[in-house]
Amino acid sequence: MKQYTSQSNSELFAWVALASAQRISPKTWLQTLEHYQLSPADLAGNASSLPDAVKQLADQISKPLIDAAFLWQQAADDRHIISYSSSYYPQLLKQLDSPPLVLFATGDSSLLRSPQIAIVGSRRASIQGKRIASEFALGLSNNGVAVTSGLAMGIDSAAHQGALSGSTGTVAVMGTGPEKVYPAKNRKLYEAINNDKGVTVTEFFPGQGPKPWHFPRRNRIIAALSLGTLVVEAKIKSGTLITANLAADMGREVFAVPGSIFHAYSEGCHLLIQQGAKLVTNINDILDEIGLQPKQLGLDVNEQNEKSAANNLATDKLLASVDYDITAIDVIAQRNALSVSQAMASLLEYELRGLVAAVPGGYVKLRGK
Repeated sequence: MKQYTSQSNSELFAWVALASAQRISPKTWLQTLEHYQLSPADLAGNASSLPDAVKQLADQISKPLIDAAFLWQQAADDRHIISYSSSYYPQLLKQLDSPPLVLFATGDSSLLRSPQIAIVGSRRASIQGKRIASEFALGLSNNGVAVTSGLAMGIDSAAHQGALSGSTGTVAVMGTGPEKVYPAKNRKLYEAINNDKGVTVTEFFPGQGPKPWHFPRRNRIIAALSLGTLVVEAKIKSGTLITANLAADMGREVFAVPGSIFHAYSEGCHLLIQQGAKLVTNINDILDEIGLQPKQLGLDVNEQNEKSAANNLATDKLLASVDYDITAIDVIAQRNALSVSQAMASLLEYELRGLVAAVPGGYVKLRGK
């Protein structure tokens, strides 16, 4: 079992104690430490010698939350509490106006200090949008960039899954305590991230469930951890655009994937592009902007060959007859002078290769020209 009785862990205990006073912002604590020239241990220890204003803050410290934090940490070796003063604390987070005093991380916590790109978007994403998010995430992961997102349904889930298929991994920022999975449907994804090339991280204490005000706080961490934020699909009034705007306010890059002008979930991306976000169509657009080149990070030659083969396949007549919007099977058959059964049989190969998807009403193209 992990202990926190040594001197170094006493400092960790002090930071956790300050964070447990949840009605007091991290900014207030950090300003108090600086103003009174105190250490976290001074505030978390015997408060009798402290100024009255500081005592009032220290009175907010919650022993039950402290106990819950260390009981959670001690339960497994892959559970970590990272304090503001730790060398493992991501430096980019310190640029926030009110950075978390502690982070609860499960899995490979070293990823938190890796170069990261956030991929965010609608929870109700289209099949094509999820495919785009997954492919971008896979490409970034295979080029040494961790993919960060919020463990939500839709684009977030697709981004995490794509990154897990790559070589680097993914960071999932949660709006709950570290052991509370929201939405519950993503329990398997949560476990996959923690067990294989990933880390889940949160500033919320163990036992704390989802609250509406948790998710804007989660979004600021997503934006702050990342060198840039890629928006795949989003409505204009959405949490996704809030995350993108937070990234822009912090001076980080914002990227957006364009879509159909008739698709409601493209509106947010198009607005961001109008406001100066970089329009992207492949990962090189992102790597160039953040100053990383594929050759510096070692592209997998086999992967390049597979991608080339897929692109060659995507130029044939049958695939060209399938639109990115829903295309009825009889229309595809007519365009190729085939019977409906012949067209369906031929499209099966494309489904297996991930180039098209069968949907109610017909097929949609996922990749290709």
